[in-house]
Amino acid sequence: MTKEAGRGHALLVGAGILCSRLFGLVRQRVFSHYFGLSDAADIFSAALRVPNFLQNLFGEGVLSASFIPVYARLLAQHKQEDADRLAGAIAAALALIIAVIVALGVLATPYLLWAIAPGYTGEKRELTILIVRILFPGTGILVWSAWCLGILNSHHKFFLSYAAPVVWNLSMIVTMLVFRQLQADRLIVYLAWGTVLGCVLQFLVQLGPVLKLVPGLRLRLDLRNLHVRQVGGSFLGVAVGRGVVQISAFVDQAISTLLGSGAIAGMTTASSINLLPVSLFGMAISASELPTLSRMAGDTFDAEVAAKLSARLNNGLERIAFFIVPSAMAFFALGNVVVAALYQSGAFTSKDSYYVWAILAGSGVGLLASTFGRLYASTYYAMRDTRTPLRFAMVRLAFTAVLGLGSALWLPKLLDVPLQWGAVGLTASAGIAGWIEFHLLRRKLNQSIGATGVAAAMMAKLWVCAAVAALVACVLEHYLHGYGPIVTAMFVLSTYGIVYFAVAYLLRIKVCVEVLGKVLRRIGIG
Repeated sequence: MTKEAGRGHALLVGAGILCSRLFGLVRQRVFSHYFGLSDAADIFSAALRVPNFLQNLFGEGVLSASFIPVYARLLAQHKQEDADRLAGAIAAALALIIAVIVALGVLATPYLLWAIAPGYTGEKRELTILIVRILFPGTGILVWSAWCLGILNSHHKFFLSYAAPVVWNLSMIVTMLVFRQLQADRLIVYLAWGTVLGCVLQFLVQLGPVLKLVPGLRLRLDLRNLHVRQVGGSFLGVAVGRGVVQISAFVDQAISTLLGSGAIAGMTTASSINLLPVSLFGMAISASELPTLSRMAGDTFDAEVAAKLSARLNNGLERIAFFIVPSAMAFFALGNVVVAALYQSGAFTSKDSYYVWAILAGSGVGLLASTFGRLYASTYYAMRDTRTPLRFAMVRLAFTAVLGLGSALWLPKLLDVPLQWGAVGLTASAGIAGWIEFHLLRRKLNQSIGATGVAAAMMAKLWVCAAVAALVACVLEHYLHGYGPIVTAMFVLSTYGIVYFAVAYLLRIKVCVEVLGKVLRRIGIG
């Protein structure tokens, strides 16, 4: 497959993710309007993350890494019948696993909460338990949605699978608007049921197209099938690795419940912004490249295959860096503008905006590492190596726990600031752990396929472009003070983007030249 086709697929993934994330931002704005950084916001934010462990453990990332490489190879070899049989067997296995885990999760919720939210007590703890139990079945359905995504992506049907969460977000938005007159503690119960409905709808919108692509689908558990065993072998390794990553996130969450009211809600709000560039550029490129990398890797590995994988990986890294570097700079310099424009309304005050900006700036520390790491992990999975990412994920977990505890609980006391600000240290320390993991992933892969990574000269140019753009945008923000957060953001952020692209074009950065050239051709210029 050509690089041009790869970019087209990445564009489709990005477009789908953009639709989903935009509705996600609207959902978070409505949520922030009604709940702010209150105890109710803390409860729902924590509750939503507990069953999400199931989705992340068996969902999109794990299925993509284990199922797509095998399924895509069968399609490339024109073995439609074998591919259909594999899809049915994996669907049957997921149904069995999900049913058992959801049942156990609902029963074990009180015990899970002692580990996940040790700072919650009394009524706050009891209401969190109720919300988690409501959400668990819906999250199980999202694993089926991830199965649909794996099939659609393997057939290069990228847009629908990544745009499907729009209906999930819409269900939550409509629920909050319809029942907005209720007290906050009752409203989040209704919101939990609206979330479950959204999970069902997200699965159903993908099911029809999937059934057309898999005409011979039969839900039959066939553990003797060679291809099923290949997926199963990879699945276990990836699931454990993914589980380690999720445990890392839960370590941060558990620590944040000790930082006082509003800490976990603030981290969730910042995460909704942080995930936008990660999803649009890191996930879009990684997801679109995985089927292609899997076809390239094939069943035999030699010097020619290594060279192709290295070239493909480096091209993807350059595209990621071009968009992620300015995103990180925006988090550092313009995070207050972004947060205020998106969420400053109702119960969410200007004070809350600055608090979330600080957390967002902390997350910018590891933004580039986390997006690079996704593509490196996809390359390992395409080569059917699930153990290496697992080992390095465990290293990341260890650093996250140690650095997170020190940054969140010890550093605020040292600096004589409220404990709530330990959330900033949590996100920054997680970023440092992400850089350690990325370095290990790159060093090991370089031994297999040759030198990989973005040239230092190009990275320096990108940071210069972002710094110049941020300086201009900050000056403009100073003169627009008093015009309101939305108007300010429109002018400041658009100026930031224009200046970044202009400076990058003057420096003849390849990705910028290609992107602008494509845009100009689309509108009939050049």
